[in-house]
Amino acid sequence: MRRWIWIAIVVAIGVAAILMVGDVRTLADRLHGFAWRAFVLALALALANYAVRFVRWQLYLRHQDVHVPASSSALVFGAGLSLSITPAKLGELVKSYLLRELHDIPAARTAPIVIAERVTDFIALLLIAVLGVAIYGVETLLVLIAAALVGAGLVLLAWPRPTRALIDLATAPRFTRRFRAPLHETYAGLASLCRPRMLALATALAVPAWGCECVGFAAIVNAFPGAHVDLGLAAVIYAATTIAGALSFLPGGLGVTEGGMAILLVKSRLDQASALDATLLTRLATLWFAVLLGLVCLAFARGRIARRTIAAAEPAAGA
Repeated sequence: MRRWIWIAIVVAIGVAAILMVGDVRTLADRLHGFAWRAFVLALALALANYAVRFVRWQLYLRHQDVHVPASSSALVFGAGLSLSITPAKLGELVKSYLLRELHDIPAARTAPIVIAERVTDFIALLLIAVLGVAIYGVETLLVLIAAALVGAGLVLLAWPRPTRALIDLATAPRFTRRFRAPLHETYAGLASLCRPRMLALATALAVPAWGCECVGFAAIVNAFPGAHVDLGLAAVIYAATTIAGALSFLPGGLGVTEGGMAILLVKSRLDQASALDATLLTRLATLWFAVLLGLVCLAFARGRIARRTIAAAEPAAGA
């Protein structure tokens, strides 16, 4: 499992490098006059995003009756950021693996939390994008498709019989049958986490969390000489392109998010060079900053697991 995690990270970084290479060579010229304090602000706002989402993570853990030290919980949450580049961020299921290895908590109890996080993230981004449809008329079709998918997903969560039937159908073949019981358990946990009260509370945290990154994006765009994009429009562009990247199921939405962001900025009357640079800087301050921070946390978490394994083996060796 660990080997495939690192392979996915290397592949994603390679794809990103290919996408960026044409602009890196002339980056210094295009960034002449850029106000770098805006990039620092975007990094700070990204940290604020993670902090608010950590509060939500703690809320979910408490709901699932999972009690671990706050420092360990923060380390596990941070390590999950290393796999933000996986399709729909489902690689963040590594958090369940880490909680199992560090605190012997069954993965089936915490896996629904990771999925619930993605559900409320998607809803939060959709709510931000809906404002854009109402005010700016941007990406109406994409927002409608996303709203339909969210609606269908919530219906399945609220209506157990067809969902359980779908799980049974998907696990009917012999080679998938062993996944039936864990999937039913995961679905039960997810349905509990997505009940109206919990869903509303988690989404209420997710909206300002992603709002922070929208503000960071606006700050970067408007830090270029002569550039001006309304905060509302910038928020819509960020939310809509992040949704598009998630729907593409490409690692980190690579290519889709960047391309959509640059195109929409150009349509917003930003010159092409500034639009490309703003896109690259935004992805550095959000996606790649999260991956870097997550890799540091993952390294510390793996070190703790190794020490725990050695400590557990010593009494057995002495006996």
